[in-house]
Amino acid sequence: MKKDKTHIHWYPGHIAKAEKKLKEQLSLVDAVIEVLDARIPLSSGYDNIAGLLNDKPRLILFNKSDLADKAKLKNFADKIQNTSGYPVILSDAKNSKDLNQIVKKVIELSEPRIQAIMQKGLLRRPARVMVVGMPNVGKSSIINKLTRSSKTKTGAKAGVTRQQQWVRINPQLELLDTPGIIPMRQEDQARAQKLAFVNSVSENAYSNEIVARELLILLTEKYPDIVKSYYNLADDAEISLENISQSRNWIKTGQEADLERTAIYVLRDFREGKIGKFVLDDLD
Repeated sequence: MKKDKTHIHWYPGHIAKAEKKLKEQLSLVDAVIEVLDARIPLSSGYDNIAGLLNDKPRLILFNKSDLADKAKLKNFADKIQNTSGYPVILSDAKNSKDLNQIVKKVIELSEPRIQAIMQKGLLRRPARVMVVGMPNVGKSSIINKLTRSSKTKTGAKAGVTRQQQWVRINPQLELLDTPGIIPMRQEDQARAQKLAFVNSVSENAYSNEIVARELLILLTEKYPDIVKSYYNLADDAEISLENISQSRNWIKTGQEADLERTAIYVLRDFREGKIGKFVLDDLD
C-alpha cells in the first residue's frame, strides 16, 4: 500500500522504549533539563511534560537560539517562564557564554533533593540531572558543550541518540543523556509539519516538496521580505518553489522546474539559518 505523503507519519518503536526507560530513570535524577528548538518553542515541546516527568524541577533551554528571531523568542521565554514557573535560558551549542548559568541553575534546582538525601544521613553527592527533548533539538550538542568535549554521539538526523549514558560535567553535576521523545500519534499536522521543518521528524515520514511548500506558506505569512530578499524574488512575485527554482536556475532538461531539488535546498537553507532567523510558532 502506497504511503500518503501529504500526511506526516512516524512509527519510531525505539522512541516508545526510550520514553519507558525515561520514566524508569526519573527516580535517579534530581532535576531535568528540557531542550526545545528555539524556532518552534511550543511545537517542539512534549504535550504532557509535567506529567511525564512527575513534576521534577526543570530548566528549559531554548536551543539553537542563534537561528531564531531573538525579539520574538524573548517574548516566548517570558511567557513560558511565567506560566510554568520554571527558568528559561536561551542557548546555542556553538556558544559557551551561557555555560556557567546553565550549570549554576541546574545545581540550584537539584539542591532540595540533595538536602533531603543528606537529612537521611547520607553524604552529599553530585546533582544528577536528566536531559530530555524531541529528536534533533540538540540534546547531545548541549551536553557536549557542557562537558567541553564530544563524548556523546551527535548527528544531524532525527533520533541519532538511542542509548542513555551518564556524563560528568564537574564534581557537583552529572548529566544523564536521553533519546528524544516524540508523541506516537500526531493528530495536529500543523505541528507535525513544523517538526519536519526543523528536521525533528525522520525524512522517511514526509515528502520534501510538500513540507517545503508548507514552510514557504508559513514564511510568506510571517517573514515575506526576508525570504524574497534571500531568493532574489521580485516584490510582487509569489514565494513558491516554482519561482525560487527559476531564480536559482534549478531547472531540468526542457526548462522544467526541478522542484525536488529546490525543495531540498529550501529546507536546508532554512535549517542552516541561511534565509534568516525565524520563530514559526505563535504566542497565542
